[in-house]
Amino acid sequence: METLARIGRFGLFGAAVARRVFTPPWNTRDFFRHTWLVSTRCMGPVVAVTFPFGMVIGLQGLQIFDLFGAQRMLPSLISVAVLRELSPMLASVLVAAQGGSSFAAELGAMRIKEELDATEVMAVDSLRWHVVPRVLALMLATPVLNVMGTVAGLAGGFVMAVPIQGEPGGVFLANLWAFTVPFDLVVGVVKTVVFGLLIGLVACFHGYYATGGAAGVGKSVNDTVVHSVLLFFAANYLLTSAMFAP
Repeated sequence: METLARIGRFGLFGAAVARRVFTPPWNTRDFFRHTWLVSTRCMGPVVAVTFPFGMVIGLQGLQIFDLFGAQRMLPSLISVAVLRELSPMLASVLVAAQGGSSFAAELGAMRIKEELDATEVMAVDSLRWHVVPRVLALMLATPVLNVMGTVAGLAGGFVMAVPIQGEPGGVFLANLWAFTVPFDLVVGVVKTVVFGLLIGLVACFHGYYATGGAAGVGKSVNDTVVHSVLLFFAANYLLTSAMFAP
């Protein structure tokens, strides 16, 4: 029953945030500040993770295609895998670990120090001024980071296939987009917007309702990463099924 009550509370929290997103006034200053901070903090980790993953896909894919003499199919595999799944998922995981956890910690500290309560006493809507900018910031930063991750993943595949494994660079580039369409780019954007929204709501929910002092803040940070990753992994299955089901 406690779990059901918490799910219901999360639903009401999400509805309250959505209502404030579409009604003025908006805290645009904090929105742009949080977007910039998340983007700059996560940029390095996203590139550092997706680049070697692209290399791994290139290495493993080349070993398989060598068996059938179909090495020219490798660039198509890399582009499809990176655009549709690899980059959106890895970028979102790192946003949850870096941006979501920091937002949960910030709001949790504000709750423990009674800063959110003081905001309400001054007749200032704490959800509108502290939560909404953070949720929207993750919705914008996650697709931007996904673009960087996509570029890094494709570059990693190229480095593994051409300079390291000696595949012809012209053939690689000529076949890179053979099985990708503009819709694949749309898929990555849609997925990461949804993932960013889920991460933002989960992070702000746990931080906003944190209790129990410093230990409670730490628990909210841990719960943010675990719950947001599980949630958008499930959402990824549903979105992939809806967009690519035969």
